[in-house]
Amino acid sequence: MPDPIITLRDLSKIFTLDGQPLAALSGVSFDVHHKEFVSIVGRSGCGKSTLVNIVAGLLPASAGEVRVQGRAVTEPVESIGMVFQSPVLLPWRSVLHNVLLPVEILDLPREPALRAAHDLLALAGLAGFERAYPHTLSGGMQQRVAICRALVVDPPILIMDEPFGALDAMTREEMGLELLRIWQERRKTVVFVTHSISEAIFLSDRVVVMTPRPGRVAEVLAIDLPRPRTMATRALPRFGEYEGRVRERIFEHEHG
Repeated sequence: MPDPIITLRDLSKIFTLDGQPLAALSGVSFDVHHKEFVSIVGRSGCGKSTLVNIVAGLLPASAGEVRVQGRAVTEPVESIGMVFQSPVLLPWRSVLHNVLLPVEILDLPREPALRAAHDLLALAGLAGFERAYPHTLSGGMQQRVAICRALVVDPPILIMDEPFGALDAMTREEMGLELLRIWQERRKTVVFVTHSISEAIFLSDRVVVMTPRPGRVAEVLAIDLPRPRTMATRALPRFGEYEGRVRERIFEHEHG
């Protein structure tokens, strides 16, 4: 297998809470390969968001090492696009100008970026909404804008931290299908954080199962389900077997 695009080795993170140490992560090690879709799943508070923020260079590790594209992470990584649970769109900017925000921040050439933004909005089903403002869009549409914004500078890696967590169940399933369609078209390396076991299995090539805090890797599970995935994928017997395996691994650690 080719060298991994992301490598984590013995990663630990300790915060200080009321003067006392709080271990969020302990000895986390796994790899993510080029164009792979990897989900990180576990109970709330197990350190999933902390983990991806360290990978992106937004938080320092307390111990261990993270390497992205062969380089040790010591500062924010420009080759990573981020999508958070909240779309964090600027209400005074149109859809198009929200998407173009990273281009302005990085002072990149405008014309090719403008073409890329229009292409991405069309890919995400938002053609015709370029001049709309965030408050006129549904939650799912706002999150699509956020995904387009993360992709407009063409990063090789996309980190998504519970991006569908605030959506209703039906919209969440629709957004999962939409994300897979965009991923199939653009084939970025995706690291996707979720507390939904079924969502992790539906989307991923591999699922990293985290123990309760301090977060450790309980198992890295390869998901052998055919692509492209459809709603019918969830009805496959193997899908249910994967769900049971992940749930078992999470709860066996929770209850010792």
